[in-house]
Amino acid sequence: MTAPEPEVITDPKQRRDLGIEIVLLLGVSLGASGLNALLNLIDRLTQPVALSKQTATINAVFVQNREWLDFLYQVVSLVEGFVPPALALYLLYRYLRPPGPGFGIGLDASRWKIESLQGVAFAALIGLPGLVLVYAAHRLGLSVTIVPSSLPDVWYRIPVLVVSALQNATSEEIIVMGYVLTRLAQLGWTRERAIGAAAVLRGSYHLYQGFGGFLGNAVMGVIFGWWFTRTRRVLPLLIAHFLLDAVSFVGYVYLHNRVSWL
Repeated sequence: MTAPEPEVITDPKQRRDLGIEIVLLLGVSLGASGLNALLNLIDRLTQPVALSKQTATINAVFVQNREWLDFLYQVVSLVEGFVPPALALYLLYRYLRPPGPGFGIGLDASRWKIESLQGVAFAALIGLPGLVLVYAAHRLGLSVTIVPSSLPDVWYRIPVLVVSALQNATSEEIIVMGYVLTRLAQLGWTRERAIGAAAVLRGSYHLYQGFGGFLGNAVMGVIFGWWFTRTRRVLPLLIAHFLLDAVSFVGYVYLHNRVSWL
């Protein structure tokens, strides 16, 4: 079942409140991450070491040599990461009338079989060219060396990486696709303008990876945005993103000592 298109809000006070809501939500989530990633890139570019010689670790150890404390840090960090998308869903449910299925963004399981296959297809569509882009950007000196995980061989490494992939997918697809594109539609933005803004936002919080990370994720944002604005179904995108990250994180654990450029 597809959610209806959100109605454009014309009341000046409601539009102002909606704008404030967007800024505040992004300010405690991916918008703030984008600003920090930009500063991180500036820091990297002003270092004497070339960008391609630097590394960026995605899933890092919090505490060395104390597994129980590091595990607790990992759990708290992951739980914290699920709060912003939960807030986005709450805001959509409370203020989007009628909310439609799956909080108005197609997050329900009414089409889970076909949408699971769509998610796998999207993962293949994005993942294979993405690997080529990562490799090319690194060779051209436009990106850092990405380390998906620096977790040691401890019992919780794989579960943490899998949940981390789910947390990333949930945050990005619910906030950027579901929430931001819905709110921009309510403000009367055209599809093209809204998709462009969402794609730039998606790219911005990957700037810590270098220019390749920004470009690759912005392109992914355009493709995902095109799909969402026409179907209003976010579940296939969430599944695809989860698969991409889970394969990247877990695959790195088993392949980084076997593949020279990983």
